[in-house]
Amino acid sequence: MEHPLLNEQHNLIRESIRDFAEREIKPVAKELDEKQQFSVELTHKMGDIGLFGMLVPEKYGGQGLDYLSYIIAVEELARVDGSHAATIAAGNSLGINPIYYYGNEEQREKYLPQLCSGQKIFGFGLTEPEAGSDSRNSKTTAKLVDGKWIINGSKIFITNASSEITLGSIVQAVSGGINGKKEFSAIIVENDTPGFTQKTMHNKLMWRASNTAELYFDDCKVPESNLIGKRGDGSKIMLSTLDCGRLSIGAMGLGLAQGAFEIALKYSQERVQFGKPICKQQVISFKLADMDLKIELARNLLYKTCWLKENNKPFAKEAAMSKLYCSEVAKFVADEAVQIHGGYGLMKDYDVERFYRDQRLLQIGEGTSEIQRLVISRYIGC
Repeated sequence: MEHPLLNEQHNLIRESIRDFAEREIKPVAKELDEKQQFSVELTHKMGDIGLFGMLVPEKYGGQGLDYLSYIIAVEELARVDGSHAATIAAGNSLGINPIYYYGNEEQREKYLPQLCSGQKIFGFGLTEPEAGSDSRNSKTTAKLVDGKWIINGSKIFITNASSEITLGSIVQAVSGGINGKKEFSAIIVENDTPGFTQKTMHNKLMWRASNTAELYFDDCKVPESNLIGKRGDGSKIMLSTLDCGRLSIGAMGLGLAQGAFEIALKYSQERVQFGKPICKQQVISFKLADMDLKIELARNLLYKTCWLKENNKPFAKEAAMSKLYCSEVAKFVADEAVQIHGGYGLMKDYDVERFYRDQRLLQIGEGTSEIQRLVISRYIGC
């Protein structure tokens, strides 16, 4: 796949991840989706080929690669299956990155080698029943008493937080306040901590083979040293993490769109109506042309944003644009792919049905499309 920002290493990464996804994930994706089963075996295999800790230096067990390499990996996984792309995207952007970028050396040495190997994973405890887009409406509290944080509250829709290989979660909690203004801190809570309960969520529309959890804290006590960064920096850490996480969600949208497009193109070349393949019918060929066009535009925007980040240039506005546009392209392409399949597109026997379901979260997770537009509007002075 030619692109001016890609070098030989990027192309080799794309080729190797695509081969892995086709060989290891695609044959079982439908079955895992039906069973709502998170695969520890596949997660470990993804760790074995270096998909966790791609951005982390080798001294902590990572790969030391650039951001575009990571985005390409997520894109290629999403081209085959959204659930496993979500495991990697959340594992890196939300589980590993806060510890690497904001944790102290002791925290890095304790957690990163386990997380970068894929033997363990971490959750990112931000969303609450009453704190979604309004993350500062968090009700979960953390009080510092005799050198321990006492945490009470709950979180919901937390990826990678309740599997049998989950080590813990990074949790935003209200740790104090002055004159009615809340102070937020980010705290590590390991899963075997007394007073901390994880409940796996089932019956999801999408990403049914990824792990999603509710978290409950009932006088849960953790050491004061589990604080990430400085006290009161929690909101800044969590929202900064989401800026980077938006790029991985953008990659999921881009990859899903590419996969749905390829499925639709292949079907249209084989399906015959009115004496010729439907891809030769202008109404279908124009649909495919529009799909290809939007995918190309989405890829250019996302890759440009990765370049900005990698070169230490401001990228928050472009991250919001990438997340928004790639998510909406995924929605458009998946919808058109189902339309091209006709009635068959509504049947679980066809992969396009799963792609149609999986895309729906992309306009909600890690900042809704409405919030992305709000972010963009503020950057342009509205």
